[in-house]
Amino acid sequence: MGVLRLVLVWLLLALPASAQQTSPPVLIIDSERIFAETLYGQRIDRDLNAQAEDLQAENDRIVESLTLEERSLTIRRPEMTPEEFRAESSAFDTKVQEVRRIRDAKLVELQLAGAEARSEFERRVQGIIANIMIDRGAAIVMEQRNVILSVRAANITDDAIVRIDAELGDGAQ
Repeated sequence: MGVLRLVLVWLLLALPASAQQTSPPVLIIDSERIFAETLYGQRIDRDLNAQAEDLQAENDRIVESLTLEERSLTIRRPEMTPEEFRAESSAFDTKVQEVRRIRDAKLVELQLAGAEARSEFERRVQGIIANIMIDRGAAIVMEQRNVILSVRAANITDDAIVRIDAELGDGAQ
């Protein structure tokens, strides 16, 4: 593997500067940067963070309420018969289980919303990246994390971010 890498580096260094400046038939993008640095991706991130914060605030209020209810049950226990305590304790446990089920469902719902938003982002951005590919005469676009070695001109991430911002803005419909 070391010899292959050495040969590739030698070839890149041996190419004249003008050949290195022309667009290669393979282009590279960093999709994480595109999501993080476009207005559209940033809006999605802000929206999802706001929803997560709202969910956390709601969880905190529920935990506080349940803590108070549990404390009340504990304080009243000496005045209750064992049957009364068992009945109230069982009802409280059932309530806690139901609250936990609902909270888990809301968390899954938020995660699905994030996945759907990301998928819609990628679907809308794909056409813009395809147009850059066509404009540059490239045959393929690869993800940066799958590339071992490349020339700087192959990476179109910055151009993609500029075009996505220009064409989609923050992606709001």
